[in-house]
Amino acid sequence: MAAIWAPENKFRIWFRIEAHACDAQAELGVIPAEAAAAVWDRGDKPYTAERIARIDEIEAETKHDVIAFTTELAEQVGEEARFVHQGMTSSDVLDTCFAVQLAEAADILLAGMDRLLAALEARAREFKDTVCIGRSHGIHAEPTTFGLKLAGHHAEFARGRTRLVAARAEIATCAISGAVGTFANLDPAVEAHVATKMGLVPEPVSSQVIPRDRHAMFFSVLAVIASSIERLATEIRHLQRTEVREAEEFFAAGQKGSSAMPHKRNPVLTENLTGLARLVRAAVVPSLENVALWHERDISHSSVERSIGPDATVTLDFALNRCAGVIEKLLVYPDAMLENLNRQRGLVFSGRVLLALTQAGVSREDAYRIVQRNAMKVWEEGADFAAELKADAEVSKHLSEAEIAEQFDLDFHRRNVDQIFKRVFGA
Repeated sequence: MAAIWAPENKFRIWFRIEAHACDAQAELGVIPAEAAAAVWDRGDKPYTAERIARIDEIEAETKHDVIAFTTELAEQVGEEARFVHQGMTSSDVLDTCFAVQLAEAADILLAGMDRLLAALEARAREFKDTVCIGRSHGIHAEPTTFGLKLAGHHAEFARGRTRLVAARAEIATCAISGAVGTFANLDPAVEAHVATKMGLVPEPVSSQVIPRDRHAMFFSVLAVIASSIERLATEIRHLQRTEVREAEEFFAAGQKGSSAMPHKRNPVLTENLTGLARLVRAAVVPSLENVALWHERDISHSSVERSIGPDATVTLDFALNRCAGVIEKLLVYPDAMLENLNRQRGLVFSGRVLLALTQAGVSREDAYRIVQRNAMKVWEEGADFAAELKADAEVSKHLSEAEIAEQFDLDFHRRNVDQIFKRVFGA
């Protein structure tokens, strides 16, 4: 990912844009065919440290990066270089290059998402029927399975992948339209040719720059994916807490958790992912503010994109692969999950008892009052929920002991897991 943003790759892309444009101009008879051939023959060389240093030296004098580039290229090509950049403006090169880089970055990010999706599916299937407590507001709610938790994250990342595919298609546009985008000094066929060669599509209306709503959408999609990473990381961080310890990051032999406390096993990777997500999201507001450029163009967006382009993509690439590694090696403790589920002595089945009473003819309001009255004894006195229900005359009037016991069946909460899995993963 870092190589995409390296000067060597950037200048290589700039050269290809200019050289392909020369080919198109030659085909149209605007420049000599020999000149286009000379550009390829003499200019198509690796951008070594020496060439990059020369471009930097020229830019230090000209204060213009594209002019510095074309000047160095002319030193390589010779007299025929006067036909390079014919009718073009700097944004034609810069914006088209940025589109190529973002498309290349998206391909790497998609590979990272595929790794994470594969890890989530494998672990979800592994723990499909492993019962654990579901929580709302951080409080025990009703039983679920750990596999369902992971399946939910898989579905979220699958949506993120679909969005990234769409964002890649939207960002992969080419603009070779000249000053203020009118094609006054260029034939639109040049743009079409360059777009084809660079794996892009022509921008319908480029006002000298590619409209920045495309870029705002791209970085917003990256931010949503980063937030999905944070949601998964936060789940693991909570499950790793000492008083919960239902799942835990892998702890390698020789790893140290604290400089002061040798017993510590901290969720450092998922905490790191939480921080990385903040960095990726930080690109969103600047990219949105880049949309409103002055008239046909200004360069207020340029400094922003030179930063957020590499920063957001490199950071998200790292985060996706780190997150996949966490899931692949995640330590899961089913016994602790069951122990935690039973910690409230049956309270998590209160919803089923409520429904059973309504099915037996009790109004919902009365059923709720009866069940809550017994539930509070568990909270406040440490009583056993099932025992309290069986001893309650209002309950026993409508439900037998066997019917009460039936409401405490864990398998009831797993009965539709297979159906949900088919929705997420297919048959």
